[in-house]
Amino acid sequence: MDLFVIASILIVLSALFGYVNVKLLKLPNTIGLMIIAIIFTLGLFLTSLVNSSLLHLAEELIAEIDFKTVLLDVMLGFLLFAGAMHTNFNQLRVQRWPVLVFATVGVVTSTFIVGALTYYVFNAIGYSVEFIHCLLFGALISPTDPIAVLGIMKQAGVPKKLETKIVGESLFNDGVGVVVFLTILGIATGAGHEGENSNSLNGIVLLFCQEVIGGIAFGGILGYITYRLLRSIDDYEIEVMITLACVMGGYVFAHYLHLSAPLAIVVAGLIVGNDTIRDSAMSNMTEEFVDKFWELMDILLNALLFVLIGLELLVVRFEMDYVIAGCLSIVLVLLARYLSLIVPVKIFSKKLDFLPHTSTIMTWGGLRGGISIALALSLPEEMNRDLFLTITYIVVVFSIIVQGLSIGKITTRLIGKEMMQQGKEE
Repeated sequence: MDLFVIASILIVLSALFGYVNVKLLKLPNTIGLMIIAIIFTLGLFLTSLVNSSLLHLAEELIAEIDFKTVLLDVMLGFLLFAGAMHTNFNQLRVQRWPVLVFATVGVVTSTFIVGALTYYVFNAIGYSVEFIHCLLFGALISPTDPIAVLGIMKQAGVPKKLETKIVGESLFNDGVGVVVFLTILGIATGAGHEGENSNSLNGIVLLFCQEVIGGIAFGGILGYITYRLLRSIDDYEIEVMITLACVMGGYVFAHYLHLSAPLAIVVAGLIVGNDTIRDSAMSNMTEEFVDKFWELMDILLNALLFVLIGLELLVVRFEMDYVIAGCLSIVLVLLARYLSLIVPVKIFSKKLDFLPHTSTIMTWGGLRGGISIALALSLPEEMNRDLFLTITYIVVVFSIIVQGLSIGKITTRLIGKEMMQQGKEE
C-alpha cells in the first residue's frame, strides 16, 4: 500500500468511528474512538472464522505503519504544540516547581520503582526477566501521556489547580521519559544514545542535561523567534504558516542538535500561547485563525492516534501468561506512581495550597497512551519485547478507558462538590 492509501483508510475509519461515537456511545472522543477501534479489530478476528480476507488486509495495513516513527517523529510535535498553546500559562507558572519535579524526579523514581517491583514480582511467579529489561519497561510506562491527558481532562471537570499539575506534568515528562528510556536502552545494548558511549555516570548525566535542559533552552529560543515574527506582521494566513514552521522546523532542528524535540516544542507552544504574548503579537482575526487551525490539527491527529492504538491490537500477542502479567502490572504501575508522588506532594502542598488527596487523584489521573506503546514496539526481540508490549497495551487500555472515564467521579467523591466548584472558578 502507498502512503496515500494508508492515510485515506485511517481518515475514513476515524471519521466513521467518530460518527458512531457521537451518535451512539457519546463518550469523550479519545476514549470512544479507541473503544470502537478495538471492537472493530475484534470483529475482524471473528469474521476471519468465515473469511480471513478482511483480517489479512488490516494486518497488511498495520504492518505498513511504523507506529513509533509515526507518533514520535511525525504526530507528537503537532499534538504537543496544540496542547501547550491552550494550557493556562499563569496557572502553570504558579505550579512550575511541582510540575518540574513531577516531570523529572517523579519519572526517574517511578522508573526504578516499576522496574524493581516488576523484576521481583515477575520472577517470583515464574517469569524469567532481567532487571535492566524491567527498568526499560519502567521507563516507557512511567511518563503520563500528554495526548491522552489533554483529551480527557478537558471533559473530566477536574479543578483547575489539579488539572494544571496533571496536564503540565504530562506535557513535560514524555520528553524526559524518552530520554530516560533511550539512556537505559543504550546501557542494555552496550551502546550509548546516538552511538556514543554513555554507560558511565558522567555520560548519563551529560546526555540528560543535553537532551532535557538543552531542549527546554532551544524551545525558549524557538518560541521567542516565533513571537517576534508574529509581532512584525499582520497577515493571518502567513502567521498560521509561521506557527506551523515553528513546529516542523523546530522539531527537525532539535533532533539534528540531539536535543529533546518534544520538550522544545512544549516550551515554544507555551510561549506562543501565552495570553500576554498573544495580545501583543496577534490581531483578533489572527488569534481566531491560529486557534482554529491548531484545534483542527489536535482533533484530527488525536482521532488518528487513538484509532491506531485500537488497531495495534492486531500485533499484540494475548497469551494467557501475558494477560496475567498485564493485569498485575496495572497494580504495580499505579502503586509506583503513587509512591513517586508522595514526597513531592508533601514538599509543595503547604506552600501552594494543594487540594486534599492530590497524590491519589494525580495517580488515577496519570493516563498512559500511545507514547508508551511506541516505545514498547521499539524494544529488541531479545528484551522480552512480546511480553512487555502486551503488558504495556493492557496498562494503556485500562488507563485510558477505566481511569479516563472515572477520574471526574473519583475527584468529586474525594474532595467534594463544593471544593470542585471552587476549584473550577479559580
